[in-house]
Amino acid sequence: MGTHQHEHQHQHHAAATPSRRASWSQAATATLHCLIGCAIGEVLGLVIGTALGLSTVATIALAVGLAFVFGYAFTLVPVLRAGLALKAALAVTLAADTVSITVMEVVDNSVMLVVPGAMEAGLSSTLFWGALAFSLAVAFVVTVPVNRWLIARGRGHAVVHGLH
Repeated sequence: MGTHQHEHQHQHHAAATPSRRASWSQAATATLHCLIGCAIGEVLGLVIGTALGLSTVATIALAVGLAFVFGYAFTLVPVLRAGLALKAALAVTLAADTVSITVMEVVDNSVMLVVPGAMEAGLSSTLFWGALAFSLAVAFVVTVPVNRWLIARGRGHAVVHGLH
């Protein structure tokens, strides 16, 4: 077995071993990392969908799709730089971010939908931008404990940290 393969297997095994303790700081950092990528995609999707006059469903679908693209990209690029081959890097990225991004997207889009008039307010409206900022803040607060739970079990961003 080549040295790189052995190191990758060792790293994967170490990353998958549950730690007994995950700090709130680790979880907040992982969530913030996820939030940045998600927020970029979310904002772009909502801005593009709103500017083009797309339906609420189409706008949210675009926002969610772009949130996943940017969220994954924020993990994939550093994992590739750590030396993993593309297939392995994609596997690590999917394992690290899928649950976190999904929770974040469900929460922030739900908030946007329940704030009266937020989706119809338009890009020049403080209601739109205020609701979006609020929805991302709520998503962060809800996702931190999820990421803490995942990290404590050797999942989520614990997989990525095993590569450093």
